[in-house]
Amino acid sequence: MEVLGQLLDGFATALQPQYLLIAAVGVTLGTLVGVLPGLGPALAIALLLPLTYGFDPTGAFILFAGIYYGSLCGGSITSILLNVPGEAGSVATAIEGHPMARGGRPGPALATAVIGSVFAGTLTTLGLTFFAPFFANLAQNFQATDYFALIVFAFVSVTALVGSSLVRGMLSLFAGLFVGLIGLDFLTGQARFTFGVLELYNGMDVVIIVIGLFALGEALYGGSRLRSAAEDMVEFTGRVLLNREERSRVWKPWLRGSAIGFLFGSLPTGGSEVPTFLSYNVEKQLSRNKEEFGHGAIEGLAGPEATNNASFSGVLVPLLTLGIPTSATAAIMLSAFQIYNIQPGPQLFQTSADLVWPLIASLYIGNVMLLLVNLPLVKLWVRILDIPRELLFAGILLIGTLGVYSASNSLVEVLIMYAVGVAGFFMRKFDFPVAPAILGAILGPLMETQFRRAVAISQGDLSVFVTRPLSLVILVLAVVVLLLPLLTSLRRSGPNVGEE
Repeated sequence: MEVLGQLLDGFATALQPQYLLIAAVGVTLGTLVGVLPGLGPALAIALLLPLTYGFDPTGAFILFAGIYYGSLCGGSITSILLNVPGEAGSVATAIEGHPMARGGRPGPALATAVIGSVFAGTLTTLGLTFFAPFFANLAQNFQATDYFALIVFAFVSVTALVGSSLVRGMLSLFAGLFVGLIGLDFLTGQARFTFGVLELYNGMDVVIIVIGLFALGEALYGGSRLRSAAEDMVEFTGRVLLNREERSRVWKPWLRGSAIGFLFGSLPTGGSEVPTFLSYNVEKQLSRNKEEFGHGAIEGLAGPEATNNASFSGVLVPLLTLGIPTSATAAIMLSAFQIYNIQPGPQLFQTSADLVWPLIASLYIGNVMLLLVNLPLVKLWVRILDIPRELLFAGILLIGTLGVYSASNSLVEVLIMYAVGVAGFFMRKFDFPVAPAILGAILGPLMETQFRRAVAISQGDLSVFVTRPLSLVILVLAVVVLLLPLLTSLRRSGPNVGEE
């Protein structure tokens, strides 16, 4: 009953006109960014970080939540009509969504994606409402060794499960950890890797890292590919709503996708890529219409799309209760908390209840707005694809530059941002995942703090990390996750050994 009372208080705040307007703006902006191929929620939130300094924290996070939901749904539009996923979690959507569109059913495909997103988002927000406070109470017993082990687990999971190469993922992570070390040592006060640049004494600003790697890196990479051939878009014609047969085939995949998305979103798996493909495989195995898969099976669209949206509610569980982001976008939202001097963790529901519960309430409101903004206006969103790419990427560079300069009034920090952006460009060009670098830069200082705190309490005894059962279990799981890609690779290559 206490949770319901707090949720009602959250609705009382979130339903205020200014917050409703902010939620609507967030969903609209998110859909706009999601529709544009190659962009996504991480880039949108990164660009808007400096522009929300005038907002109160509640308004800023309601805006970010709306952007996230909107961009997930917008990415489905390009996946279905263009076969170009707007963000990574929409890749599985394109497998069945685009064949449905080419087969004369673009309307039902888009309706399946939008309604499934709203269904899954609402269902999993209920899970977040009741599960997060319970988990926060459990997390109050966590010690420094447990937090260190959790961060190691997050690093290993994101590095091992995201991207095509474990080596590239590890290099990206270590680059982020190095960036996190820049600045004054919090114990000795000595400067580390500042190279005499005064602006680096307080460390690399998270906003600079985020905008550089995501916004500028994406703009430079996208600009370098402007001469690539454009994709043919399926013309949007025919009915939009689902018929009776289609409704009977999607509700079970929506339920299963919601459960998979919430579960995997709560774990450090690096975002929605892994659970969406898992959902697709589950639906393929359970479907009575296996022959349709690859040619427009509606179950193969409904499951991954529900999973994609549900993963956001799951991502908020470790973010709000432990301060541990499990995806790149969550890492950016963590940096936004830090900008407002708010530290997510077990005490957040007690110390910042006036922020957390309006944020959760806004998720319910955002899902309703998602349906109202996307389904009736889908033809309008399709027209957004006509924006010239060169104008789009030039706008991203301009907004990123003005955002950093307006926040710092420092030309040096702008130059540092561009240096990070060039690094982000080469990371994309040579297929280095960006998420481990972001997590390393943001969580690296926290991991160092918890490590040194645990060592100080144990008077230099490093065995403290394996003598506490919870820490030991988490570290063992981290080792298993790290070895999993290697074992899978060996298993696949095993039968070829010795063959001529």
